[in-house]
Amino acid sequence: MKIRKAVFPVAGLGTRVLPATKAMPKEMLTIVDRPLIQYVVDEAREAGIEHFIFVTGRNKGIIEDHFDRMFELDETLKSRNKSAEIEQLALSQPAAGAMSFTRQQAPLGLGHAVWCARDIVGNEPFAVVLPDELVLNSPGCLKQMVDIAGALGEKSNLVAVEEVPMDMTHQYGICGVGERHPTHEAAFTIDGMVEKPPKGTAPSNLSITGRYILQPEIFKILETQERGAGGEIQLTDAMIGLAKSQSFYGVEFEGERHDCGSKSGFLRANIAFGLQRPDLREGLRAEMLRYLGE
Repeated sequence: MKIRKAVFPVAGLGTRVLPATKAMPKEMLTIVDRPLIQYVVDEAREAGIEHFIFVTGRNKGIIEDHFDRMFELDETLKSRNKSAEIEQLALSQPAAGAMSFTRQQAPLGLGHAVWCARDIVGNEPFAVVLPDELVLNSPGCLKQMVDIAGALGEKSNLVAVEEVPMDMTHQYGICGVGERHPTHEAAFTIDGMVEKPPKGTAPSNLSITGRYILQPEIFKILETQERGAGGEIQLTDAMIGLAKSQSFYGVEFEGERHDCGSKSGFLRANIAFGLQRPDLREGLRAEMLRYLGE
């Protein structure tokens, strides 16, 4: 079945980047000249997603406003013949009815946030995209996963994975590595998953990152899922339950992942994405060399 819907959990408080997120949602922090949320929505569009589902919380109304029309701004740009700016805004404008918003009323974890979208997703496979993780690549990470999911030709679940140092595996959800898919080298069967394993017990150094393709049966498991690591309802724990009846594949995606939920990751992402821009590259490189004293 075609993957038409994507869930974006955006209810988090962004405590790792305070005080910037005291009044501004972390998803609206800008990488170069676009907010984080715009990057991941564009990634989902590239992957063929048609319906965008945001699981929000308090003080997140600005996200909805970002994807709405601003009449005053549109009229001002028209009166000043700002055609380039008008075109740029039009590219970020979703189709009517293509976005839905629902509330996660308590900070109960990623698994609970995904469960909050159950009625909007319905009985079909869907993607989950974490907005504070950006992948610099073309095609995007989600498109790579959607293409593999379609080629597998079976009812299966996929998670994006990335290598981390073995001495840091206790900070992540980690998957075990089974057999490589015979025709898709980037995909392998997942042989077990564990959320933040104690040091020295991880089955591999492949961490589960912020891109998932899941079957709707995950909602039934999340409905009764007990709290796990950090006292939260963990999505990884629910996937472990679903793996008892459905296949899971890990996808080692192409691209450079940036954790924009941390201050250092946010800064690196601005540099990396800025250097990809032809209109900014040379000036940014010159300024970096000046500050580095080279």
